[in-house]
Amino acid sequence: MTLPPPPVQVPAANPLVRALRAPFEARTWKETIHLLLNMPFGIATFTIIVTGFALGFGMLITLVGIPILIGMLYVSRAMGTVERVRAGLLLDLDVPRPYRPDPPRDKWGRPFVSRVTDPATWTEIVYHLLLLPVGVITFAVTLTFWTTALALLFLPAYAWALPENAQVVDSWVRLTFDTAPNVVGVGLPGDGWVIDTPVEYALISLIGFALVLLTPWVVRGLATGNRYLVRGMLGRDMTARVQELTASRSAAVDLAAEDRRRIERDLHDGVQQRLVSLAMDLGRAKEKLDTDPGRAKELVDDAHEEAKRAITEVRDLARGIHPAVLTDRGLDAALSALAARSPVPVEVSVDIAKRPPASTEAAAYFVVSEALANVAKHSKATKANVTVRRADDGWLTIQVQDDGVGGASIVEGSGLAGLRDRVGALDGELHLLSPDGGPTVLMVEIPCVS
Repeated sequence: MTLPPPPVQVPAANPLVRALRAPFEARTWKETIHLLLNMPFGIATFTIIVTGFALGFGMLITLVGIPILIGMLYVSRAMGTVERVRAGLLLDLDVPRPYRPDPPRDKWGRPFVSRVTDPATWTEIVYHLLLLPVGVITFAVTLTFWTTALALLFLPAYAWALPENAQVVDSWVRLTFDTAPNVVGVGLPGDGWVIDTPVEYALISLIGFALVLLTPWVVRGLATGNRYLVRGMLGRDMTARVQELTASRSAAVDLAAEDRRRIERDLHDGVQQRLVSLAMDLGRAKEKLDTDPGRAKELVDDAHEEAKRAITEVRDLARGIHPAVLTDRGLDAALSALAARSPVPVEVSVDIAKRPPASTEAAAYFVVSEALANVAKHSKATKANVTVRRADDGWLTIQVQDDGVGGASIVEGSGLAGLRDRVGALDGELHLLSPDGGPTVLMVEIPCVS
């Protein structure tokens, strides 16, 4: 077998080569443009945010301010999108959207409430306000360095055209003509340094050249700070996301282990015991077959009944894992069959135009199954309702409500905590409303991601 050639090692650029190359790299000028644009963009975002919210809160007493404030949330997100695009084009920064998924639009106002309670919304608004002072600093520093560097570098090319006493860099360095024509003076306030020789012109150009080499690194430092600001305030906190995914993965692993133990326990305590009893009955019947046919017939009948009970338990066990009707006919038929077996009367309403992914269907079935089991065991309810809807934005909403005594809560190690972890493993959410005296409402939202 022929081995592939070893990878070619590209030597790192010499620091001097990197310094000479920096002013001509596209990155330098893209970052320069971004830093210069920060101020005009900051003026726009600061003005829009302050004016919009001041107007909205000021007119809140007349109720006209409510639609203004709602509109400002959408305007803020639009400006955040513009900032993420600008950072992607000029800073080569991929900033993920930090917002929570919008909830189903089955009730008016839920998307607005979701946006108001989303911390990313207010962090983004603070960014729009901060962009103005940050933009003033980046604009001033970037423009000062570039103009000073280029002015000094090309001074010999235009010094002859300067009027007498013209100041190129005010306050700390002055470039002025001497009394003699076409002689330029450079100096501090109160001093005078007359440049009238080629060597002095070359020295000024050399200082400008050094500044030209330094300015790209100043720009890159400012751009790096800008990247941290945009990523931290307009992007999703990837550390928190990693922690969330780690917790979801751990919960999914724990749930899988718990399901395996439950299946093993059900097989050992139920089906296995019945099969052992069946084998013993058939063994005794075989011994009695020649000597006591009547007794053998009774033992065979008992074995037959035991075999039917074992088949029923196997069927129930398989249904608890993943019922065949769910795979064959979907969630509507599976939940209807589940409701038919419930000791509490259950009304089922399923409105799903398109079948969700298999993992989402299985989670929804398990949620309803566990919820109805809790209703039967603890709620003392006389009826229950199961409603399943798939919204246009792809979220599957499951609501289980009963008229029982209420008082349910999510306690670690309980069945409801297991449901929460199972739903969380799919990036879903579980909400429980169960005041004392009832009713109890269990709401679950699961994204239908294929």
